[in-house]
Amino acid sequence: MKPSRELSDTGRFVRQPNRFTDRLGPPEPGRYRLYASYACPWAQRVLIVRSLLGLQDLLDVTIVDPVRDEKGWRVPGGDPEYLSELYHASDPGYTGRYTVPCVWDTKDNRIVTNDFPQITLDLETSWGTSPNLYPERLRPDIAIMNDRLYHGLNNAVYEAGFARDQQVYEEAVARVFTTLDFLEVRLAGSEFLFDTLTDSDVRLYTTLARFDTVYHAHFKCSIRRLIDYSALWAYARRLYAVPAFRETTDFDQIKRHYYLSQTTINPSRIVPVGPDLDWSL
Repeated sequence: MKPSRELSDTGRFVRQPNRFTDRLGPPEPGRYRLYASYACPWAQRVLIVRSLLGLQDLLDVTIVDPVRDEKGWRVPGGDPEYLSELYHASDPGYTGRYTVPCVWDTKDNRIVTNDFPQITLDLETSWGTSPNLYPERLRPDIAIMNDRLYHGLNNAVYEAGFARDQQVYEEAVARVFTTLDFLEVRLAGSEFLFDTLTDSDVRLYTTLARFDTVYHAHFKCSIRRLIDYSALWAYARRLYAVPAFRETTDFDQIKRHYYLSQTTINPSRIVPVGPDLDWSL
């Protein structure tokens, strides 16, 4: 990641807009291919939903190498060699970061979408319905929760980690822990964020899975750890016990991606040992 492209004049990280925002068409076996990374929280969301909804035969997947270089995500043994080639094939003038997740249309030979907030919603509403991760009765509440999670936690950890101003950093960290404190209260005595597993739980989990391993130290979100929150830690482990969550969570790839790829934060490229966490129930 090259955050310098996404820094405001005040030293704030401002995530680039998604370039490809078409909606997924009806499922066709063999037509769509998901490019994803086990290291990336935005991509892991799609991998989890794909597994929960049993869409493996409808949505092929290619997992990219977790360590990015100056050319971006590499496709191990693949054609193309780098994900950037698909971006330029779809838009020869593209100049942004080459992000995962993205979905390639093998019929039209183009990227349909790299719009990570919408991809899971498309899968949940048009491709698979069981379990119902986006029930109509909860959609307004899910939208409010997802917005709060994004601004207060999912993206806020990046705003803290890539901040180039002390006040900007402290403001982002304050949002992170205000949100975690809110979630700790909400999840006390509750199995999920709502009365059933929803898209919001998927979005929260991928940040929690990286919190103590990466965000606490690497992004300086160090006021408290996930394991210091009894309800949140229990919630995260309950989700981890579900195969769709556990089998898409690769702590080694997560650590190698952040500590080896983000050299503006970790110029030594030393990958820390630990933390030693027991994710079993």
